[in-house]
Amino acid sequence: MRSILHPAILNHSVRVWLLADHVGRQEGVAERDREALAVACLFHDAGTARSHDGPQRFEVEGADAAREFLSPHGWPAPLVQKIWEAIALHTSPGIAERMGTLPRLVRLGVMADFGRAGPTGPQYKEELAPLLDLLPRMNIEAVLADAVVEQALRCPEKAPRSSWPGGLLAAHLAHPEHKGVNPAF
Repeated sequence: MRSILHPAILNHSVRVWLLADHVGRQEGVAERDREALAVACLFHDAGTARSHDGPQRFEVEGADAAREFLSPHGWPAPLVQKIWEAIALHTSPGIAERMGTLPRLVRLGVMADFGRAGPTGPQYKEELAPLLDLLPRMNIEAVLADAVVEQALRCPEKAPRSSWPGGLLAAHLAHPEHKGVNPAF
């Protein structure tokens, strides 16, 4: 992932994994599911990379990239499907949380990294905060939104109106001169 993702997106992906795994461990998620969670978190924004910039929404491209990555390694098809769903649904509030452990944890990790939800308490502060501090944010909100909008400008089908990419594109088109974090972020 280091070779294909923007450094801010890579750091975000690792932070998402640390946050989601923290909650998963508290919930007693099995070791094999924790491995699957790591793959899902690391690939959840892979669709923003040039190497995975196909005709589908970035979420679907990232899910397809994870499936392609896992296929030669003998992962069970049902587990690969769960990983695919977790990645493809991570921007779908209210859906990801109801589709099983992996989609729920990836969504929670994403939301936690953007400060909208997440783990708290003394265990979090002792274990996780020092690790998260090693992964600078590097203006992730602007970098990620810009990557999604750039793809959508080239291929509008990647940003359906009712989707998160569609909201980012609409905000950009309404105010193309806006600098900084996309208002729809």
